[in-house]
Amino acid sequence: MPKRLGLAAAASVLILTLAVMAGRRLATPPPVLEAAGPRLASNQTSVPVSLYGHHFRPGNQLTLLRPDGARVQRPLEVVDSHHAYARLPAESLRLSPELAQAEFGLSVGDGPSAASLTVINDAAFVDLVALQVSEDGRTLFALSPPTDTLYAVDVGTGRVATRDAGDGPSAMARWKDERGAEWIVVVHRYQPEVWLFRAADLAAPPLRFPGPPVASAVVVEDDTAYVAEHGQDSVVALALPSGTMRWRAEVAPNPGALAVFGQRLWVGSLLAGTVDALTLDTGQRSLRTAPTSETRILGGHTEPFARYIMGGKAVRSLAAFEPGGRLFVASIGPNIGPNPDRMEVSMNGGVGVVDGAGTFLHHLGFNAGVPEALVVDSVRGRVYAADIGLGRIRVLDARKLSGTGDEPRAAALAEVPVFPPAGFPTARPPEDYGLSGRAGVELHSGPVALALGPGGSRLYVLNRFTGTVAVIDADRVTEGAASVVAQLPVAPTLNQKIRRLGQVLYFTDLGRSSMTCDACHLEGHAEGVLFEKTHPMRIYRSSTVRGARETPPYFNPASTRSIAQTVKEVGSRNRFQNPEMAPAEVEALTVFTAGVATVPNPFLGAEGAPPQSLTLPDGRVGRPRRGMDLFEHAAGCAECHPAPLFTLDQDPLTRGRFLDVGTPRLFPLRPEMQELRDVGVGTPALVGAWDVFPMLTTGSAGFGVEAGQLVITTRFPLRDVLEKFGGPKHGHTEGLSAQDRDDLLAYLMTL
Repeated sequence: MPKRLGLAAAASVLILTLAVMAGRRLATPPPVLEAAGPRLASNQTSVPVSLYGHHFRPGNQLTLLRPDGARVQRPLEVVDSHHAYARLPAESLRLSPELAQAEFGLSVGDGPSAASLTVINDAAFVDLVALQVSEDGRTLFALSPPTDTLYAVDVGTGRVATRDAGDGPSAMARWKDERGAEWIVVVHRYQPEVWLFRAADLAAPPLRFPGPPVASAVVVEDDTAYVAEHGQDSVVALALPSGTMRWRAEVAPNPGALAVFGQRLWVGSLLAGTVDALTLDTGQRSLRTAPTSETRILGGHTEPFARYIMGGKAVRSLAAFEPGGRLFVASIGPNIGPNPDRMEVSMNGGVGVVDGAGTFLHHLGFNAGVPEALVVDSVRGRVYAADIGLGRIRVLDARKLSGTGDEPRAAALAEVPVFPPAGFPTARPPEDYGLSGRAGVELHSGPVALALGPGGSRLYVLNRFTGTVAVIDADRVTEGAASVVAQLPVAPTLNQKIRRLGQVLYFTDLGRSSMTCDACHLEGHAEGVLFEKTHPMRIYRSSTVRGARETPPYFNPASTRSIAQTVKEVGSRNRFQNPEMAPAEVEALTVFTAGVATVPNPFLGAEGAPPQSLTLPDGRVGRPRRGMDLFEHAAGCAECHPAPLFTLDQDPLTRGRFLDVGTPRLFPLRPEMQELRDVGVGTPALVGAWDVFPMLTTGSAGFGVEAGQLVITTRFPLRDVLEKFGGPKHGHTEGLSAQDRDDLLAYLMTL
């Protein structure tokens, strides 16, 4: 009996051992994180993170290792064993105010950090960009989008009150309701809502109603708020105060500046350089205008090249002068295309003039600086232009500017320098400014927005770099003695001093050439096409700076290998070497430029994953998750656009490969005046592709030619890239069905 029991026990042990060994062989291996994107992100809002690796499964968590050693865990939305997603709340990415950036580790579960995320500390970087003044002139309102702050400044006492303004407040307008109460209408980049603050009681909870995401501008007329947004590139008309949508109209890519003129809403494009006119009651587009070869350039070095105008550049501001029947347009000038003299420096900042019929009559060029904002005093017949490049306010005679012949040349009345407050640091020694044709030390102020007080006797100037509002006595302009009579502090701006000076260098024009980093890369993004680049000289797309620090080399053909080398060479060239950039300037501009992060994708789900379905900009519907499989396999896109940044340039081992993928080598405008030397094309990062216009190195996906001028051929250039310029060298899309292409495009929209 005991013997039989012993044999049974031994058999049981053997069976148990075999079962344990089999279980070990069948156990799910631990998750392996190989890469994560983005590698660079801003902490001003939540950050969607994409994870790539093996053995991901439901229930896994993303672990964020903060620089202070703290660990934050977030649930993962696992799409399949190789793809998982999470969204990092902005609160988990907060940093000490003086830090410009910090590295965060990423891992799945409790494993060691296998990837990193560089976080740019925008949440502590005050950046004032919008200004309003109350009807009685007693209160000024200013917005700082990255810090989510609305400021109210008492003009009489200088006292400043602050208010949380939502996630990414991007623009504001003033509205007066039927009872006479005054409201400040605020729209948002990251929060799809419109907030109404009572001007007389900023502490009161705002009224809130749904609005479009990725809002960029707002203007109010009567009881309607017109909101521009660039998620779908449209303008939405919303009734006040209910928020009821009255209409939605498609416009040119990246709508920005808005103005009501001649009973129509005029909408400026930041990427196409055009202006659309919409009827106020229905939103129907009645015309689209831009500078043409018939537009006169008055003043500046581009004047002799007006016959070669191929279109416009980013519309930075619009202002109506109803008595003169004119719309004024602030830009860096008409876009000069291929010309026999090979003149490539087409920047000539100034004010353009459009009549009520939409004809772009002329552009008054200043030959220096970058006009950023306009405001019109119709009673006095003046237009004020804030020049962020030079730190000056230009005062123009609106009637002369509206005239014909040579009359606009005599429009300039005065220039008022806006000096920084005492003690504000300079990017170079103070004695280096204001000599040898250079701009003065006032360029450190950064005038970015304007507002007129009651009766127009006071002009208020919001200064982006110094965080102040300058007050100008407008009544003294005619005496030739206009000057800043006071500066009201709004917010301190020097907690990240080197980065702030880098911002100054990015936006300003020390060499008085009109060429600044921002002139070609508006707010760190793109700006259409340019005829440039020395050799081979041809039409190129102006690429985005967002996330660029992760994807050297730069230019086509490649000429610089780091952000630091790029800012040194390009920064000095922008000034025509007057003077060359000093080491301290290179350091500051590098810190700022390397910190321009990609904007979070608005088409992702709540947890940062691609949705099951997505309506495309042209109305078709795709399935992003199926498109992901097509991208990585059947379409062959991942061969040249691998995750996580979807470019070969993300990896030192594959960086700098220029390929022939069969896309156009020249943009088809005066090709005989362009140089064709085939060096192949680099593989652009596809992160943020939803907000890029045009596409391809030449800009041929998005722009075409009609009567010698640039015309918008599509508002959805990704489809052109796929269907007009795809395969057989550019992926393997020729065999895809129509639904396959929609699915693939839907996935690309979520990158």
